[in-house]
Amino acid sequence: MSNLIHTPGIVKIDKHSPNSSTFTIEPLHSGYGMTLGNSLRRVLLSSISGAVITAFKIEGVSHEFTTVKGVKEDVVDIMMNLKGIRFRVYGDEQQNLRLVKQGKGAVTAKDIALNADVEVVNPDHVIATIDDDKVKLTIDLIVEVGRGYRTIEEGSLKKPSDMIALDAVFTPVLRVRYKVENTRVGQVTDLDKLIITIDTDGTITPNDAFEEAAAILVNQYSALAGKTRVEPSPSLEPDNNKNQGEPDDIIGDELAALNTSIEDLNLSARTTNALINNDIHTIKDLFALNEAELKDLKGFGSKALDEVKEKMAELEL
Repeated sequence: MSNLIHTPGIVKIDKHSPNSSTFTIEPLHSGYGMTLGNSLRRVLLSSISGAVITAFKIEGVSHEFTTVKGVKEDVVDIMMNLKGIRFRVYGDEQQNLRLVKQGKGAVTAKDIALNADVEVVNPDHVIATIDDDKVKLTIDLIVEVGRGYRTIEEGSLKKPSDMIALDAVFTPVLRVRYKVENTRVGQVTDLDKLIITIDTDGTITPNDAFEEAAAILVNQYSALAGKTRVEPSPSLEPDNNKNQGEPDDIIGDELAALNTSIEDLNLSARTTNALINNDIHTIKDLFALNEAELKDLKGFGSKALDEVKEKMAELEL
């Protein structure tokens, strides 16, 4: 067993929908599946940036415990509906928006007058219902960008005195589920595989949310590590104290061979360039593709395939 911490990778992404994906991460040092899964989940649910309505004002209404003439919903119902609108804001500045709707019918998020910095991702979300043709509903909105959760009391300190504050759930990540399974590299079987599923509200993709959470953790830990650095290990190294030919030596040799650069195989220039142009840089990248997938590579013909096969046979891989 190597005394280095193995460096994992995202080996598979299953996209269930635009707002839901499952990431498979391996190989992880023993016990690190739970460590990474729990820390990623906490950051995803608490620290990803998002934008929501934090305060509003309905013309002619002085407080939330009342009704609006000609509108089916009372102010509390409208307030709850406003919290369900999801925004994508390009920038960190507070956005002041206005909704004006006259005449009978449903008032939806698409009725909000937007600017170039704001986009509504659920425009069909219902805010209220006007049941009188003569009624005009005017709502002023404040949209802010933030992280985590902010209470009404905290929001009230920042809002104008004539506006009603809302508690704000900024996070665009709706749900995170993860599980840890066993995996192996060669004959080493005590490694972890992390499978994590992320569901978002549509303002951010699961992939972007995952990368932002990982970047946040990297920044936090880097600040604590100071100048200390631990050498990353993409593979399991052999134990030099063991006799030649024992399992760990064999595993180390095989894994080292997998990390051999394509350029070191002495293939023809045409075949080498075709592989590199298709983002295949090591033997490990090559082994990730089957024969049919190799044939489909751009600029990679049958002669190149035969050449690669001969080289692999020569190397006994």
